[in-house]
Amino acid sequence: MCLGVPMKIVSKDGDNVVAEVDGVQKEASVMLLGEDVAVGDYVIVHAGFAISRLDEEYAEETLRLMREVFSHEDMA
Repeated sequence: MCLGVPMKIVSKDGDNVVAEVDGVQKEASVMLLGEDVAVGDYVIVHAGFAISRLDEEYAEETLRLMREVFSHEDMA
């Protein structure tokens, strides 16, 4: 099963970001987004691409629910 996971951007270099959730960092491209993002923003990362920007409250609530359902290994 593939999931898009809310992750917080911790660094940005052009169209590439490093995003983090629960201490796991992933590189992703933001070239598919139709808007600018910055360090500290939350994005949905799927298959190496940020596919949507989220507000912090919605991202944190989504992560809380995902943690209830999935193990840490499933989300990494």
